[in-house]
Amino acid sequence: MTLSAQLFWSFRSPYSYLAIGRYRALADSHDVDITVRPVYPLAIRQADFFERNHPNWLGYTMRDMVRVAQFYAIPFGPPRPDPIVQDVITRKIAEDQPYIYRLTRLGQAAARRGKSLAFCHEVGSLIWGGARDWHLGGHLAEAAERAGLDLAELDAEVRAEADSLDREIGANQAVLDASGHWGVPTLVFDGEPFFGQDRFDLAKWRMEQKGLKPR
Repeated sequence: MTLSAQLFWSFRSPYSYLAIGRYRALADSHDVDITVRPVYPLAIRQADFFERNHPNWLGYTMRDMVRVAQFYAIPFGPPRPDPIVQDVITRKIAEDQPYIYRLTRLGQAAARRGKSLAFCHEVGSLIWGGARDWHLGGHLAEAAERAGLDLAELDAEVRAEADSLDREIGANQAVLDASGHWGVPTLVFDGEPFFGQDRFDLAKWRMEQKGLKPR
């Protein structure tokens, strides 16, 4: 029996990126379907989130995400540009956000086609894997092609159906909240949430208890 799980995920979250490759590899090697359900990052949902955090939060997070990448040998580098336009010093989020809405809607359009896991992994690897100017040239189109998708087709859908895509993205967040968590990355399997890239082994262990088998 093929198992199924949902991975709630954000293009701005470094930990989402650090988790998704392992989940994609698991779906490739084992009999489980994992659907990525993209959500807007906290910077969009709670614009004052970073201003309210402890002063040490950002420095610790930056140190931690680098060592996690080193530990798992995952290519990693600061996003250039950041999917969220934000003043690093004041932590203030800019009103004009040219990247994150398109990215998240593209991810949801990929989910409509059953290819969100591959698409989000490929695009996430561009953003967080050290590439410069991931938003220019053919980078995104090539990432979409590696996921079996056509970027022009996805972009046309994003332009024509932004409102309905946003409703679906909002529904993703509502399902995440109902699962018992609110942050990303969170894998929900059999009604149980596993929050954080460091819960991958626990999630796999639970799946094995429920009959997960190699393909």
